[in-house]
Amino acid sequence: MTNLRISEAASLLGVSDDTVRRWAEQGRLGLSQDASGRQVVAGAQLAALAQELAGSTDSLDPAAGHRSARNQFTGLVTKVTSDVVMSQVELQCGPFRVVSLISTEAVRELGLEVGSLATAVVKATNVTVEAFR
Repeated sequence: MTNLRISEAASLLGVSDDTVRRWAEQGRLGLSQDASGRQVVAGAQLAALAQELAGSTDSLDPAAGHRSARNQFTGLVTKVTSDVVMSQVELQCGPFRVVSLISTEAVRELGLEVGSLATAVVKATNVTVEAFR
């Protein structure tokens, strides 16, 4: 079973160490001790909480749940770099930066500008997963 230190759990959830400790005090997360005596959170328990927290952005996207693509990232537009034909749009979706190249015409039609809300939708035939050891 994977266990994560409080600082690792906090980093993965995008909160402070104190928030993780407070959630543990409130019973939202369970803490145990590793062989070195440090407090740790079970990875499976952290994964469940991460899913619970992530579900909150669905309410911001009216099309959430109505797409065939399952990889959807809702966030804020942080940068738009355009030329006559193409634009690079950057979104901050929680702790993740998502970059897309789309037509400048689409940027105008969608009204994308810094601070606007948008969803990046990814449909890929191949996604690789790497495990940490």
